[in-house]
Amino acid sequence: MNILIVGSGGREHAIAMSVAKSSRADKIYCAPGNAGIGQIAECVPIGAMEFEKLAAFAKENNIDLTIIGMDDPLVGGVVDVFEAEGLRVFGPDKAAAILEGSKAFSKDLMKKYNIPTAAYETFDDPEKALEYLETAKMPIVLKADGLALGKGVLICKTLEEAKAGVKEIMLDKKFGSAGNHMVVEEFMTGREVSVLSFVDGKTIKIMSSAQDHKRAKDGDQGLNTGGMGTFSPSPFYTDEVDAFCREHIFQATVDAMAAEGRPFKGIIFFGLMLTEEGPKVLEYNARFGDPEAQVVLPRMKNDVLDVMEACIDGTLDQIDLQFEDNAAVCVVLASDGYPVSYEKGFEIRGLENFENHEGYYCFHAGTKLDDNGKIVTSGGRVLGITAKGADLKEARANAYKATEWVDFENKYMRHDIGKAIDEA
Repeated sequence: MNILIVGSGGREHAIAMSVAKSSRADKIYCAPGNAGIGQIAECVPIGAMEFEKLAAFAKENNIDLTIIGMDDPLVGGVVDVFEAEGLRVFGPDKAAAILEGSKAFSKDLMKKYNIPTAAYETFDDPEKALEYLETAKMPIVLKADGLALGKGVLICKTLEEAKAGVKEIMLDKKFGSAGNHMVVEEFMTGREVSVLSFVDGKTIKIMSSAQDHKRAKDGDQGLNTGGMGTFSPSPFYTDEVDAFCREHIFQATVDAMAAEGRPFKGIIFFGLMLTEEGPKVLEYNARFGDPEAQVVLPRMKNDVLDVMEACIDGTLDQIDLQFEDNAAVCVVLASDGYPVSYEKGFEIRGLENFENHEGYYCFHAGTKLDDNGKIVTSGGRVLGITAKGADLKEARANAYKATEWVDFENKYMRHDIGKAIDEA
């Protein structure tokens, strides 16, 4: 099979690595890709939002399957464009991708179908939002309705912070048009867990659990980022939690989308909060999480192409989804100053150290080849250093050991990824 992967981050590198392991994969392309992906696939200079160009490339190069990694093209309707051209593509269509594209839609869906989530109100008038906050209980959570690179969520401890947050989201438009509508949500406390799943419109198969670290600095301090590291599985995702989620959240979400005439095919990412009242949905994503994919995919035993094709064909019930009985930890190496401002263009040294170490992975996120053929930094999150181990503690030790194998100027990382493991 000829495969096209759409995207350019660590998630797409993890997908490309999984595809490359398949005996069914012949030629792999990635648009636009990055320097690391370029070592296992041919990178094509087409942007993820250039739908017509992507579809034309797929036709011209006899692509048998296109895998959409990113949220923006999914929410924008890239799958609809491909399907209209008779091309096979993995991911939800525009009608289903709204599950991630609009937080207001997903909250209303959960309310309608009794899927456990935090209490909330939605607003498109900033004055009404400010009026509501005067009587609301603090702390409170403000969410830009649309896509905001994983950063459109503000946790406000005081009324003053909340008022400033409304200004930031709805008036100053810090997150662009994503802030035209806003969800105001009760603040939930508990452990966060991420659960990825494959879905074929009616059947759902759950992948191994994971936990992300969104804040930029140790101790969950600093600004929200796209993710500074993750581990899998989560020791807090117990058999009891799993049983509850399968009954009240996972299948219920798939059934709700089908009932709404929006059958979902692809990946549903469930962001869960394990509260005292039980698990509740924090958010949905309509694709692999990043960096969650970097710890979940390396542990998957199945041929990823078999599973993705079963999702497209509605035969997922015939797949026995299996994961290794081990653990993985990913530590993100970022550019110091991320997510605000940072320098780039620095040479990355030591990448060759990963070539002969089984169970160790270096997923590229913000990298590119410079004019001299050297791999240099080109983004805020630069590399995802992932390592497996017999258990989480061993995987964590291995991952931090491997962060020393590579170096670049202004290299920055959190030193407490997976520290919660010690409390399990």
